[in-house]
Amino acid sequence: MLIHPWDAPQDDAEWQGWLARHDFGQLAVNGPAGEPPFVQPVHFAYDAERAEVVTHLARPNPVVKAIEAAPQVLLSVVDDYAFVHGAWKAEEGVPAEHGVPTSFYAAVQLRCTAHVVDDPGEKAALLTRQMAHFQGADTHAPIEPGTEPFGRLLAGIRGLRLEVTGVRAKFKYAGKNSRYVQERVAAGLAERGAPLDAAARAQLVRRMDASA
Repeated sequence: MLIHPWDAPQDDAEWQGWLARHDFGQLAVNGPAGEPPFVQPVHFAYDAERAEVVTHLARPNPVVKAIEAAPQVLLSVVDDYAFVHGAWKAEEGVPAEHGVPTSFYAAVQLRCTAHVVDDPGEKAALLTRQMAHFQGADTHAPIEPGTEPFGRLLAGIRGLRLEVTGVRAKFKYAGKNSRYVQERVAAGLAERGAPLDAAARAQLVRRMDASA
């Protein structure tokens, strides 16, 4: 992922705060020699203090075998994206039809060393952490080996603990453009009102305010 200086995070808190509000992404794993990589959509729970991600996959999933062969993986999360109309990007005094369209998005990529978790007790603890994140700690029966209903289901999954070893983050929101263009884009997004326009506009305005 190309990251120009004007698209880089202002500090670690920026990408960490954004990632803390996200828990669905795509896990990229090297495939067999000569084959394309596996890309697995996953819900996950990110633990900033431990610098790790926890998730799980069904036991028959071929991604797990690929991870065992090559445990260096990448978790990619993208959101707050929008297509930016070319007319909005035209500088003051430039014909609107000369404006160059672009894409807005926020992205965080976590490079990780993946550890497959098969011990029933460790899997139960991993699932308990995930359930606490997604549902809350008191919304489900205990997850313990040998208990109903979840204990007997542990054999059907393989846990994954992703140890984060590197982070690349990007916030592509007209960072190199003039204030005039940034304000035109913000107005255009507000007027168009497509499904993710409000989220993209919020990122744009936040970055504008931070650099003012």
